[in-house]
Amino acid sequence: MEVRAVVQAWGRILAGYRPTLSVEITRECPLRCPGCYAYGDEHLGGGVVLRQLSDLKGQALIDGMLDLVDRTRPVQLSIVGGEPLVRYRELDVLLPRLTRMGIHVQVVTSAVRPVPPAWADMKNLQMVVSIDGLQPEHDKRRTPATYERILKHIRGQHVTVHCTLTRQQARPGYVTTFTEFWAANADVKRIWFSLYTPQKGESSPEMLTGEDREMFVSEIAALHAREPKLHDMIPEVVRGYLRPPQSPEECIFSQTTQCVSADLKQPITPCQYGGDPDCTQCGCMASVGFEALGKYKLGGVIPLKTIFNASFAFGRTVARFRGGPQDPPDGAIDRIPVSPGA
Repeated sequence: MEVRAVVQAWGRILAGYRPTLSVEITRECPLRCPGCYAYGDEHLGGGVVLRQLSDLKGQALIDGMLDLVDRTRPVQLSIVGGEPLVRYRELDVLLPRLTRMGIHVQVVTSAVRPVPPAWADMKNLQMVVSIDGLQPEHDKRRTPATYERILKHIRGQHVTVHCTLTRQQARPGYVTTFTEFWAANADVKRIWFSLYTPQKGESSPEMLTGEDREMFVSEIAALHAREPKLHDMIPEVVRGYLRPPQSPEECIFSQTTQCVSADLKQPITPCQYGGDPDCTQCGCMASVGFEALGKYKLGGVIPLKTIFNASFAFGRTVARFRGGPQDPPDGAIDRIPVSPGA
């Protein structure tokens, strides 16, 4: 995160707001990807699932999003789903308005349909395309958002390719081959890797072993020095995947981010994964980035986490006095945020 963005985020915290907002803009998605947390039975706490929510369309969605942003005052807004491009007409109206407000907007998509050309050079907008590994695995898991479609639909854009690594990809050289393929594409600006994050008690083919995590971290760290499009995957940050925050209370991504589902009302807790994530196996890029920044000492003396802990305490008091819904959660914060490449 740039210094200016850190200062903005700090100001929001002191004012009793959370600086990051994540919105599942629609319940709809044409994909049925294995391991997708958004459609899990416990994602929204067990009382309702994403596909059962009444989501908004048209002018109601546009007005609802603008109202939500007005009330929450985020520095950064992540638009996820479902599949956000299902609502591309509404986004065509929303994105120029949101970005002109100075909000950094990140749209996370499968690129199952074309990214509108007008979005290519929109200031403060970042398009993140989720890709599940190399073409054989990806096309099987993400049809109809196949490699062929993605390559066509991102033409002329400046996208970030994001791959969440799972057990199915755990073999030496896999990350290198993936990186070489996408780094050669002129429409790709940067490449990110996360690791699969399970729920507590989960047993699935996607789950990584400790050895898998060590292998992936070593390979990503080694690639960083020679591949410019991996510039966000700083080795010191990536090694955080081997020692993530052990609970939501220790994770500043969880503490600084408000997550809302497709009706623009239903909260997602304790973080974007919802349910009961196993933080000891967290592979969230934002979380480990926050942890790395938390270790930075101002003037070589005071860790940023100390300053942010005090700021959260002050912000909670301000929010309660204001009577608004944006009170940061109680509990000490041991990790400090850095933007996940945004």
